[in-house]
Amino acid sequence: MRVIVGPRVVDAGVSKLLVLASPVPVAAGYPSPAQDYFEGRIDLNEHLIKDVASTYIVRVSGSSMEGAGISDGDELVVNRALEPHDGCVVVAVLDGELTIKRLRITVAGVVLQAENPAYPDIPVPSLSDLTIWGVATRCLHHV
Repeated sequence: MRVIVGPRVVDAGVSKLLVLASPVPVAAGYPSPAQDYFEGRIDLNEHLIKDVASTYIVRVSGSSMEGAGISDGDELVVNRALEPHDGCVVVAVLDGELTIKRLRITVAGVVLQAENPAYPDIPVPSLSDLTIWGVATRCLHHV
């Protein structure tokens, strides 16, 4: 079975993303004794993608979500089958325009919240056409 994932094709029947996994967590603070071995491989398909039929990769453009750890050029793993809820990072279509924001559902209505103080939040007027295209589950970026 072949599945289109954004502009990429991922073969869902054969894993090509097996990588070595450390058997212990690696300290980001004080160093711990080094391990001389890795204990096996993990399948990144299984680790990153829970529902291959409804999961897509989208590339981020812009810096409005930097406070959430999402930067320009990052790629988001987006699941279209997940039910969006308050606090989720979503790919939204507002009046025909795509955007990535944090979904806030308040008593006053829906707000698409930026995670960068340089960008305003977007209150969604009641007559607007809003579709939540998918819920972001992972962010992939270069270090």
